[in-house]
Amino acid sequence: MITVYSIQETRQWLAGRRAIGKSVGFVPTMGALHQGHLNLVARSCIENDITGCSIFVNPIQFNNPEDLTKYPRTLENDLLLLEETGCDLVFVPSVEEMYPSPVVEKYDFGELERVMEGQHRPGHFNGVAIVVKRLFDIIQPDRAYFGEKDFQQLRIIQSLVKMEKIPVEIVPCPTVRETDGLAMSSRNRRLNADDRAVAPEIYKTLLWARDFSKIIPVQDIKKILKARLEPKGIKP
Repeated sequence: MITVYSIQETRQWLAGRRAIGKSVGFVPTMGALHQGHLNLVARSCIENDITGCSIFVNPIQFNNPEDLTKYPRTLENDLLLLEETGCDLVFVPSVEEMYPSPVVEKYDFGELERVMEGQHRPGHFNGVAIVVKRLFDIIQPDRAYFGEKDFQQLRIIQSLVKMEKIPVEIVPCPTVRETDGLAMSSRNRRLNADDRAVAPEIYKTLLWARDFSKIIPVQDIKKILKARLEPKGIKP
């Protein structure tokens, strides 16, 4: 496995492989890798000749500066995990490498970026789209792998590829969960013991709502969800 830090070196290394007909799979990440990320890499290794991964904590997708500062950074361990999984290339750019000049791109995803997570994180998905577009331009993958855990993000990326006519296949991959049902996430490391113990209740309650949605009116389900979650300190 090779670790590269510049756009130029990344392009040169991949161009040499592409010139002899190698297919390229790509997994963009912000590091602090867990089994969910590694499953994406493993699938790419199966479906492509070459697998590349990026590790870049993208500052322009954080609307909360404190969240950016506290985002876990575990590069040394990440590289060990990627090598064990079979990754061929890891691109680890600096902020200056990715954004040598002021960012001016603006994408319009309509209502898709204004609901759910987007409603509470203005500008977040524009920042995601900008960095993914730049990474696609650098790596030029045949396939790119994204977890369904970040479902709204997945839909944003699929829309971006369609809007910009990017010649890449987006491959959605199933959410990977802990044994108690909590979806694996890099940010889980920031949960204290009490919050970590409560977090799986969200998933369990959503499963209950799904199962009963066909026999209980939606308004009643909302009331029950509120009654189940609020005593645990979770605001529905």
